[in-house]
Amino acid sequence: MIQLPYIIAGVVIILVIVIIFTGYKKAPPDTAFIISGLRKKIIIGKASVKLPFLERMDKLSLKLIAIDVKTTNAVPTADYINIQVDAAVNVKISSEPSRLALAAQNFLNQNTQYIASIAREVLEGNMREIVGRMRLEEMVSDRQKFANLVKENAEPDLAAMGLDIVSFNVQNFSDGNGVIEDLGIDNISQIKKKAAIAKAEAEKEIAVAKAEADRQANDARINSEREIAKKNNELALQKAELKKMEDTKKAEADAAYSIQQQQQRKTIEITTAEASIAKQEKEVILKQREAEVQEKALDAQVKKKAEADRYARQQQSEAELYERQKRAEAEKFETEKSAMAMKATAEAQAFAKEQEAAGIRMVGEAEAEAIRARGLAEAEAMEKKALAYQKYNNAAMAEMLINVLPDIAGKIAEPLTKIDKITIIGSGDSDGVGAVADHVPAVMTKLFETMKETVGIDMSEIVKAGTYDAKVNRNINISGVTQEEASKAAAQAAAVEAMGD
Repeated sequence: MIQLPYIIAGVVIILVIVIIFTGYKKAPPDTAFIISGLRKKIIIGKASVKLPFLERMDKLSLKLIAIDVKTTNAVPTADYINIQVDAAVNVKISSEPSRLALAAQNFLNQNTQYIASIAREVLEGNMREIVGRMRLEEMVSDRQKFANLVKENAEPDLAAMGLDIVSFNVQNFSDGNGVIEDLGIDNISQIKKKAAIAKAEAEKEIAVAKAEADRQANDARINSEREIAKKNNELALQKAELKKMEDTKKAEADAAYSIQQQQQRKTIEITTAEASIAKQEKEVILKQREAEVQEKALDAQVKKKAEADRYARQQQSEAELYERQKRAEAEKFETEKSAMAMKATAEAQAFAKEQEAAGIRMVGEAEAEAIRARGLAEAEAMEKKALAYQKYNNAAMAEMLINVLPDIAGKIAEPLTKIDKITIIGSGDSDGVGAVADHVPAVMTKLFETMKETVGIDMSEIVKAGTYDAKVNRNINISGVTQEEASKAAAQAAAVEAMGD
């Protein structure tokens, strides 16, 4: 008796386990499990337990049902045009609990073909009703409106059966009289007309846009060319400015280089002038020493020769001094002229040219100073020679005259050496050849007479001093000349006479 409760409890447990394992049901999302019996329960996508022998379970598919809805006969529209409509509709068992309960009452354990046939009849009736209420052109032009009206009109009827309309799409409108085609032709004409108008408007807009674009492009091109011209002008101005700066720098560099050259030339010329002055000073010193030597040597020379030589030297010195003065004046004139010409040149070279003119002027002054010093030295030497010549006696003068006789005879005979061919025309009384040959002695004789009259020295007496009569009989008298000096002079005169022969 004690174990009976346990046995009952075990049996109950076993029964519960068996019930659970045998009555456990799990419904998928696309199917509704309807449990009826002790209780009424609908399961969609959930699990539940069905009591064996006490409850039953039925299945109702929630999948879409595709229905092709067509009007079996032609239906007149609101404008009395018979047409046929073909539509594609998708329906399904509603998952809303109240409608699902209605669907379970109407379609439980029925296949989809049965459900589709029932829904097709309802949809076709509602579609006929909407066709009768709409005009053909309205339906053809706005199919969505027709589909929405049919859907709205059929939904209450299908909802009473537990069905939902998922989609409604009109496939085609057709008629046996070609009205829809005519509407299409008219629409095509209208469309073509609108298209032509739109095309014309588009072409017009294109032309306007193109003209505007061309105008803008032309404006842009003109602005671009204007900007390019401005940039080119700015570039040209910048190039000109750079060229000006370059020319300025180059002119400055050239001027600096020219100034440096002029300074170097000035330095060279000054150095050369100083060297020349030093050389001339040395020459002056040398000439002074030579003058001193000549002064000692000229103490034995003739006074007349000194005077004649001094006169000749003075004349020559004056002539040379005059020539130097003229040359200095000419150089100074050329220098001033060159300086004036250079002054008219660019301002960058003015300073250099002025420096060059100053250098040239300094060189001219240095040369003039050197010439003046040399002239003073020569004049001083001439003066010393003149003082020496004043101490000469007649014998020295005679010796000087005899020393120059060969040169005089040579100069007299020189024209005869230039004669290449001579033709002598004369009478029987005269000897032409003799006249030519006697030319030199005659000139020499005339020269001796002139010398006797001018300087008081009789060259014929000096020549006679070398004869036998002069040496033996002493038949000669030369004033101011000793016998020894006269003999020496006679020997030189004889040599001149021999040259004349």
